[in-house]
Amino acid sequence: MNLVKSWLIKARHDLAAAKKLDDSEYFDVAIYHCQQAAEKALKSFLTMHDVEFPKTHDIRLLVQMAMNINHDIEKLENAAELLTPYATEFRYPGDVMSPSDEEMLEALTKAKEVLDFITLLLKEELK
Repeated sequence: MNLVKSWLIKARHDLAAAKKLDDSEYFDVAIYHCQQAAEKALKSFLTMHDVEFPKTHDIRLLVQMAMNINHDIEKLENAAELLTPYATEFRYPGDVMSPSDEEMLEALTKAKEVLDFITLLLKEELK
């Protein structure tokens, strides 16, 4: 149970960091934390249900695994599709160094959606 809570705490911290860095100068770092928040929230859910998961940043895979436990998690597929690439997309030098304002806002929204949904699912189980 403590490990489940620890994953959720880390997810909340990542989302809080993304919000604090929500400044156009730091969008590249903030968007990574959006991805991390969603990833860690899903890992908390899988941990709660004793499902082993690989070391991965692929939120799409984690959603697929979680859907085997609760099909309602299907509603997170869009968020997973959007957020998964942000594990690496802006982390290293490249042609595009930072996401747009719109990408950042959408990533924050989707990360919060994942974290809120998973927290709600686990609410009863974490009492």
